[in-house]
Amino acid sequence: MRARARMPLGRASLLGAAALIATVLPSPPAAGQTKPPAYTDKMNLLTYVDATGTPRAVRSAEDWQVRRGHILASMQLVMGTLPDVTRKVPPAVKTLEEVHLPKVTRRKITFAVEKGDRVGAYLLIPRDAKGKAPAVLCLHQTALVGKAEPAGVGGQARRPYALELARRGYVALTPDYPSLGEYKIDPYKLGYVSCTMKGIWNHMRAVDLLASLPQVDGGRIGCLGHSLGGHNSLFVAAFDARIKAVVTSCGFNRFAKYYGGDLTGWAGFRYMPRIATVYAKDPAKMPFDFTEVLAALAPRAVFVNAPLNDTNFEVSGVRDCVAAAAPVYKLLGAADNLVAVYPDAGHDFPPKVRQAAYEFLDRALRSRTGDATKRPASGAEASP
Repeated sequence: MRARARMPLGRASLLGAAALIATVLPSPPAAGQTKPPAYTDKMNLLTYVDATGTPRAVRSAEDWQVRRGHILASMQLVMGTLPDVTRKVPPAVKTLEEVHLPKVTRRKITFAVEKGDRVGAYLLIPRDAKGKAPAVLCLHQTALVGKAEPAGVGGQARRPYALELARRGYVALTPDYPSLGEYKIDPYKLGYVSCTMKGIWNHMRAVDLLASLPQVDGGRIGCLGHSLGGHNSLFVAAFDARIKAVVTSCGFNRFAKYYGGDLTGWAGFRYMPRIATVYAKDPAKMPFDFTEVLAALAPRAVFVNAPLNDTNFEVSGVRDCVAAAAPVYKLLGAADNLVAVYPDAGHDFPPKVRQAAYEFLDRALRSRTGDATKRPASGAEASP
């Protein structure tokens, strides 16, 4: 596997990226705001449309903030509007069971995400942690066991990433996604127009929970997911600037290259039905694309696992997204924070790639306390 491993992410780099976040990650658009302009070329992200409707070149972080706001607004045209903060309720965590494993305490919990709605999750806490630890929200793939798989309780043994991260010293939280695991709620009956937006809301509430824990440093929270969890990691991070680093495995490509442009899969119950009902499953009619979603995370640290033989997300469409987003990262002084690896594998998150992803998270989330793993030299090529 050839990997682009250009990510110093030392203390100065982290502080510089943190200083940019307030500038380039504005609050999500308010409900009822003006419809965003349409961008036909979603590969060229260094343009924006100003208040007069005139196309302009993106030359600064302030210019990018305008385009990024349009991206978030365009996502909400398809997903539905992000709920107002008045919908928030305290997490009110309930512990259903607690198991002491070697190095890790695993708790099966439920927590409140809105009135009348509780989500099941596994919370994994390192037993030898000293002080406040970094944390990772771990999002599962499309699996009937849901949260159990990343927690190492069930599902495919190749993907216990929440358990592996907890053993590595992270507090890990892995919740169920709507209709999977033990979470059988119908988000459409709650007023949502997509499961995707319900997932974003729930995952933001999961970040609330992590930030509230006495074991967690709320300034060092990341998100990692595979497949369904791979794109959900991007979606929640786009709307929640508290997520400082993202690992997305087998989670996306350009809509035009998703099954040759057939977006039927994206229009189902678990995703965004408006893709069919409003946009005719036509990539050319879509208000947003993953080129833009990936760029919307800049300047934060993002690790992309895109196997060469992934039949769900054809790899050239992933390369397109990385190529489109890279100039935005460069503009914001964070070119090394976007890393993509392309293993010779199928739709999988192999152990060696997971190890590389964990080292990436170490550099992004643990170096502030001086305990980052040894990092590769800038510009190096690694073969994990």
